[in-house]
Amino acid sequence: MSSINSIGNARLIVREVSKVIVGKDETMIKILLAVIAGGHILMEDIPGVGKTTMAVAMSRALGLAYNRVQFTPDVLPSDITGYSIYDKNTGTMNYQKGAVLCNLFLADELNRATSRTQSALLQAMEEGEVTVDGKTYPVPQPFIVIATQNPTGAKGTQMLPDSQMDRFMMRLSMGYPAHEDEMEMIRRKQSGVTTETVQQVVDREGLLQIRREVEKVFIKEEIIDYIVSLCEKTRSDSRVLQGASPRASLALTSLAKATAWIQGRDYVLPRDVRFVFNDCIEHRLIWKQELLGDRAKKDALSEIFMSVKAPSIK
Repeated sequence: MSSINSIGNARLIVREVSKVIVGKDETMIKILLAVIAGGHILMEDIPGVGKTTMAVAMSRALGLAYNRVQFTPDVLPSDITGYSIYDKNTGTMNYQKGAVLCNLFLADELNRATSRTQSALLQAMEEGEVTVDGKTYPVPQPFIVIATQNPTGAKGTQMLPDSQMDRFMMRLSMGYPAHEDEMEMIRRKQSGVTTETVQQVVDREGLLQIRREVEKVFIKEEIIDYIVSLCEKTRSDSRVLQGASPRASLALTSLAKATAWIQGRDYVLPRDVRFVFNDCIEHRLIWKQELLGDRAKKDALSEIFMSVKAPSIK
């Protein structure tokens, strides 16, 4: 099966996922951007809006081996990374794979797990490997984590540490569907439309080839300077206690290149950076105490973005 080689084929993935997710095309495109940019996604949303369905449908359209763990306080790190068990016949320890050894790992309600279990994902997310009993095992490639958390119900949860938040390339939210979209969702459910109807568009090797193509997208020095200036601005703004890390500037660069590629260009424009800036940067910032509301934070981030002049490249 060949790789996606044009925006037309990229739309095929969105069309396939749209069979089960109605009216969320921009969210699907941004998930796809993170996937082809080689990043992980945090879906922060209320229960029941289709986060799990989205992940399953995306894994089918991309031909990826998929595992899901519903996180609770009693989920152990070994459930994620795997464990060694003694074989009395051979006198050796045999490794039993954990759930994370797949292509697309859905960490459902990650913030309900203990901090120790949450940290079990860190090595896999950042280094593409897990270590069990002193031995290191690579995770399959491509490897993507889609984690979900409920932003409103804090009871019985453990907040993700800043180091783990920074490892997510994007934080997205689906939100409630529009009235007509919800009606259409019900109609399709009554007609028997499920994730099983989603057709594979590309295979794993095809997705790796896409990533190689995205890496080759040209980015001018002026846009690199623009990206770094945006991240530096978050570090110097008086409303921000902790600004965007260098990992954030690398992620923003990768996402901008993926945005250019998915539009059929082999070079990055300032508008590509603008399209992904908020979703890439907002969750990495720690704001001062007086800036509590989400609306106030979004307005402040918008002001930071607008304060940096974009290069004149068209």
